[in-house]
Amino acid sequence: MPANFHTIDHPLIKHKLVYIRDKGTSSKIFRELVREISAILAYEATKNLPTKSVKITTPLTKTTGHKIDMEKIVIVPVLRAGLGMTEGVLSLLPGAKVGHIGMERDHDTFLPTDYYFKIPSRPKDKSFLVLDPMLATGGTVIDTIHRLKDSGALDIRFLCLIASPEGVKALNEAHPDVIIFTGVVDEKLNSKKYIVPGLGDAGDRLFGTE
Repeated sequence: MPANFHTIDHPLIKHKLVYIRDKGTSSKIFRELVREISAILAYEATKNLPTKSVKITTPLTKTTGHKIDMEKIVIVPVLRAGLGMTEGVLSLLPGAKVGHIGMERDHDTFLPTDYYFKIPSRPKDKSFLVLDPMLATGGTVIDTIHRLKDSGALDIRFLCLIASPEGVKALNEAHPDVIIFTGVVDEKLNSKKYIVPGLGDAGDRLFGTE
């Protein structure tokens, strides 16, 4: 795997993925599990965020602490499935801004198309966390990151629950400067470009649609 790729090998993620993969898991439980795994991924993805020193007064004395500039963090869920990860990431970064990018994959050509793009101003000064539960072919995320870079974004990290080897390769070749965090790398893509063993369609399972 490339140097910019990180699989978060954590027992809690492994445990929760069992239930996420299970086709019998309800949408309610599925959403809760996606939120919980997303928080773990966000913890790892933000380890090297810059901090600034601040003076504070505790009940006992004065001291120096370190704060993250939340105004410079932007969470970007790729609509619609990325919305399921947003709450989990916001639970750790409640002061972060939230942008939205609407991307969907054509089920015949497997190519991504965009229909919505909204992010905060001055993107070059901010750190972006792009969220999408699945990294399958990589096309959607690659195009999403192209749009962010075209707008001026420089610091971009991508978080997903499950990735395919093909998707990791494609994303790294297109954007070697983007750091990737995932819970697990699955076996392969099937002929319909779904991750195997995977979990099915994340958006449908999150929102109870087909």
